[in-house]
Amino acid sequence: MIGLIDTHQHLVYPDAAGYSWTKGIPVLAKNAFTLADYQALTEGLGIEATLFMETAVDDPDIAAETKLVSDLAKSSDSGIAGLIATCRPEIDKGFDAWLNDAKAQGAVGLRRILHVVDDDMSQSETFRANVRKIGANGMTFDMCFLARQLPLAAELADACPDTSLVLDHCGVPDIAGGGLDPWREDIRRLSDRPNVACKLSGILAYCAPENATLEAIRPYVDHVLEAFGPERMVWGSDWPVVDMANGIQDWLDVTRQILDELSDVEARFIAQETARRVYSIS
Repeated sequence: MIGLIDTHQHLVYPDAAGYSWTKGIPVLAKNAFTLADYQALTEGLGIEATLFMETAVDDPDIAAETKLVSDLAKSSDSGIAGLIATCRPEIDKGFDAWLNDAKAQGAVGLRRILHVVDDDMSQSETFRANVRKIGANGMTFDMCFLARQLPLAAELADACPDTSLVLDHCGVPDIAGGGLDPWREDIRRLSDRPNVACKLSGILAYCAPENATLEAIRPYVDHVLEAFGPERMVWGSDWPVVDMANGIQDWLDVTRQILDELSDVEARFIAQETARRVYSIS
């Protein structure tokens, strides 16, 4: 069994930080999702290492979340190979200091969720200059755009050619609504940018209720495979958001089915090799 590097492991510690975005999502609201929980759920299922992905904590708690997970990662049995910390590239003041601080705490990349802000945020020169700084410091930038925003992702990639960008959740396609187009063409155009990789994660949560299946996501998986190729794809669990579908163990089963249909070399790229290259994991 090929070992997986989970590049999208969220952790939720309500006693340490606020997660206002979970309100109205019963499966997530007010619940803790700890490292111990994750390890218990994935024991024996082939997770070789993880990258913690910032969990969109309330702004006053950004530094607290990063320190909490940085401390967790210091344990030899944490399995955490690095952090993808949150950032605010739209604000120049203090950005350099945060970039250095996050890197010192084990961050291999940074993320700013962009589907919860105005579309023009990623188009500002301040934002783009700071994303270029991320690349200059040897770190990646994870892009979290909605399907309708994929042209913005292409523009950001063009403006930051020396920064390695990772498109989260295959660009959030509307699977429940059968939204293959224009997502399909926008994905193809984005894949023309050599500094962009695609993350196979999160997509079961975009299926219609009771239809979060391999069959439902197959057209979308097949298209990103064709557009990006396995050598430019990484894998992520998106736990615990994946609980909005059928949970992490089901997603791992679906993942294994997808990988089993590929050659060993192709499967290894998606499972771990691309992640090692993109995120500079030793």
